[in-house]
Amino acid sequence: MRNPELIERPPAGPGPAPTRPPNGSPVPGLIATGVLSVALLLALGWAMGGAQWLTHPGFRAWQTVCLAITVQALPFLVLGTLISGAVNAFVPAHVFSKMLPRNPVLAVPVASAAGVVLPGCECASVPVAGSLIRRGVTPAAAFAFLLSAPAVNPIVLASTAVAFPGNPEMVAARLIASLATSAVMGWLWLRLGRSEWLRMPSRHTGHQHGHSRWQEFRLGFQHDFLHAGGFLVLGAMAAATFNVTVPRSVLDTFAGSPWLSVLFLAGLAIVLAVCSEADAFVAASLTGFSPTARLAFMVVGPMVDLKLIALQAGTFGRAFALRFSTVTALTAVVCTALTGWWLL
Repeated sequence: MRNPELIERPPAGPGPAPTRPPNGSPVPGLIATGVLSVALLLALGWAMGGAQWLTHPGFRAWQTVCLAITVQALPFLVLGTLISGAVNAFVPAHVFSKMLPRNPVLAVPVASAAGVVLPGCECASVPVAGSLIRRGVTPAAAFAFLLSAPAVNPIVLASTAVAFPGNPEMVAARLIASLATSAVMGWLWLRLGRSEWLRMPSRHTGHQHGHSRWQEFRLGFQHDFLHAGGFLVLGAMAAATFNVTVPRSVLDTFAGSPWLSVLFLAGLAIVLAVCSEADAFVAASLTGFSPTARLAFMVVGPMVDLKLIALQAGTFGRAFALRFSTVTALTAVVCTALTGWWLL
């Protein structure tokens, strides 16, 4: 999570200062621009005969699936971003470093388990991990927390239970596979990681003296909700499109094979980049696939997706992001397959 109040600003130079709205935030202007663009696109589509498409049974089915996924996931998204903003604004970063053992091998599973009680979305996990490293936490433990926090926090587990009613095995499988993946990745970094792959972050996370904590909370929640909410809507639209347009024969090609179905939904999770508070509802809608394949969607997505790769590259460097994301995806698939074979 990049708090607008805490971003380091470049020194003033010649030329006019960039224009900003009176309240100091570009968000209202961006929203107005987005609304205007959507209105223009709708008007253009209507002029080109879009009214016929709006009454088509296929479009109505797409609309129903998209709306159902969004409405089900929205309360968990709001609650998750509220808690994430509160943790960032009111909990000092040094608290996390004091909780970890000094032995790096032991610090990794402890940091991984800390994600169960310290909620945060994918957008917040990357800068928080950078803040932990700057405060002396071993990178292996910080990366274990980076992977586990978006995947196993209480909001995510609760949303998974709601998305899969009467199926506690799916919640347990998601918890176990995600914790195993994060711990294995932390230990792999201890064993194989190199300092030249990691570009130390320079951003600030948490409270900064001279700033109101409530203002930091408000701005953090506003940023997280608008950012994650946009990905939620896009993910719901993509899932609805997938359910309505992809021929059944194509689904059967992947769904009929245990390994192909796992790999297919793991890759789909990377591309869709659905927020972890909402991905369980998308996975539940993919009814043509096996429970293990849908588990792969929920385990891989919060740890490796397009937006996370971009965030990691911007924070730790491209060399780190490419290696770390590739190995994480492979590890998550293996842990998912083993957990699904055991529990599902």
